[in-house]
Amino acid sequence: MARTITWEELRDLAAFEAEKGCAVSVYLDLDPSATPTPGDAATRLHSLLDEAGRGNGANRRELTHDQKLGLKADLDRIREYYEREFARPGARGLAMFAAGLDNVWRPLPLTEPVRDDAKVGRTLYLAPLVPLLGRGEGALVVVVGRERGHFYRLHGGRLEELVDHSEEQPGRHDQGGWSQARYQRHIENRVHDHLREVAEELDRLVRTLHRPQVVVVSSEETRAEFGDLLTKEARSAIIAWTHAEAHAHPPELLALATPALEHWRAERETDALERWRDESGRSGKAAAGWEQTLEAASDGRVELLLFQDGAAHEAASCPRCGRVAVLDGKCPVDGTSMEHSEDGLDLAVHATLRHGGTVWAVQHHRDLEPVEGIGALLRY
Repeated sequence: MARTITWEELRDLAAFEAEKGCAVSVYLDLDPSATPTPGDAATRLHSLLDEAGRGNGANRRELTHDQKLGLKADLDRIREYYEREFARPGARGLAMFAAGLDNVWRPLPLTEPVRDDAKVGRTLYLAPLVPLLGRGEGALVVVVGRERGHFYRLHGGRLEELVDHSEEQPGRHDQGGWSQARYQRHIENRVHDHLREVAEELDRLVRTLHRPQVVVVSSEETRAEFGDLLTKEARSAIIAWTHAEAHAHPPELLALATPALEHWRAERETDALERWRDESGRSGKAAAGWEQTLEAASDGRVELLLFQDGAAHEAASCPRCGRVAVLDGKCPVDGTSMEHSEDGLDLAVHATLRHGGTVWAVQHHRDLEPVEGIGALLRY
């Protein structure tokens, strides 16, 4: 099933470093506009694998005989997976990670397109996955009404039902001998109890799922009463309220929630860049440009790495301690010869994640262009 990438998955992938063999990373663009037929994608994949087999990203002369065999086996496994196992429906991109000698195999069909690429090295090539973060994976869509209480979670580009707290309320024909006023109070009390139950369930899920983004679908009338029943934590997790036709199905609900999630993402990006500009303007806790940012990432000072889509720079890394820098030479920490890399951005991403920081691909603003497309908010 095609899906987006989660923070947990990205950190898990970033923690891997090949000890016995090579780490192979392959990305394939499956957007219909670029890849109208399976044959087009297969042709491009074979070209990528042939290039990787010739040593793209790895010095083949330094590989042992077993490592060369392991690399060939990994490339064959990727080829076989695409031809025999991969199901394309719903996937607009595909990432495949393999390191057979180190027992790693991770194919990831993606809901968003990625650029064709293949890398071979000690670590997995992860920079192309960063723009897919924050796209709403794991978000909750809650449909609330006088009778409805449906909870959905966004997973793999689809809404999956988690809980159904819908409760049919009695109609006028159930009134019997009750007075109209007494009967109406009875109905309103039942509706209030139902909304309180839905509110309690939302509070539970917000705490259990570690504060996911929440989109609530309700009428204006229900919104007022339901909002008053929410805890402060649940209320702060709501990024948007919207309205849908009665008995809207998950595809329609997702179409309503997607713009809200994108708007939330754009607002977060704006806030982060405003913080970065403020800190940079007063020589505060911010880095600008490749030299400052790579140094801060190596020191574990990066709280949030920011980079413009398309930012690229050559860099170097220490194979012993992992320190990264713009220039080759000796590692300032342990004196080991630094290894040159064309993928400075990926080195920055790995260094940031390794020290517990987060990363963000800037897509709605151009603030980083004057500083070579990269910067960071720092812990200190």
